[in-house]
Amino acid sequence: MLYKFYQQRVFPHLLNQVMQTPSLMQGRAELLSKVRGDVLEIGFGTGLNLPFYQEVEQIYALEPNRDVYDLAKKRVLEAPFHVQHIQASAEKLPFADNSVDSIVSTWTLCSIAELDKALQEIHRVLKPNGILHLIEHVQYQDNKLLKKLQDVLTPVQKVIADGCHLNRNIELELLNANFKFSEKYYFDAEDLPKVGRRMFMARAQKVEMTV
Repeated sequence: MLYKFYQQRVFPHLLNQVMQTPSLMQGRAELLSKVRGDVLEIGFGTGLNLPFYQEVEQIYALEPNRDVYDLAKKRVLEAPFHVQHIQASAEKLPFADNSVDSIVSTWTLCSIAELDKALQEIHRVLKPNGILHLIEHVQYQDNKLLKKLQDVLTPVQKVIADGCHLNRNIELELLNANFKFSEKYYFDAEDLPKVGRRMFMARAQKVEMTV
C-alpha cells in the first residue's frame, strides 16, 4: 500500500523534477532537433521533450503510467502539433509493422522490464528507412569501480525509480537486436551523481533480417 502511494503520488513529481536537470535538458535539445515526421515516443513521461521538437507532425505518446502522464497535460495542450496518449507497454506496441517514421526514447530503455521484447517491437514497427533516436544513461565500461557500484546499486534504484537499471549496456543491446548506428557517442552529464553520469546518445536504423 505504501509503495503504491509512492508510485502514484510521489514518484511522478520526483521524476518531473529530476528529469529537468540542465544537462539532461541540453541532451534533449540536441537529440530532438533532427526528429521528423510522425513520432512514437517510448516513455513519454511528463512531456519534457515537447518544446524541443521542431518539424514533427504528430506525437504518439506511449506512457503506461497514467499518474505520470497526468503531469504532462498542460504541456500537451500547449504543443503546436497533435499529441495522442497511448497507454500501453513498450513490449507490445499497438502499431502495424513498418509504420512509424521516427521513434524517440529518452532515459526510458533503462526501466523497461523486458528490454529484448521492447527492442524487437521497436524494430518491427519502425519503417525500413526510419530512425530510432535515443539518449540513455548506461553502464561504465572504462571504470571498474563505478561499474561495480552500478551493479550494487541497481536493485535499490529499481525500487525507487520505477524499474530503472543503472547498469545496462544499451549499445550492445541494440546491436544484438539488429540495429545499426548512423550516429553515436558517449558523454558524462553534469549535475548528476557520478554513478549515473555516463550517457549514450545515438541514432539507429534497423537491419532487415533475412530468413
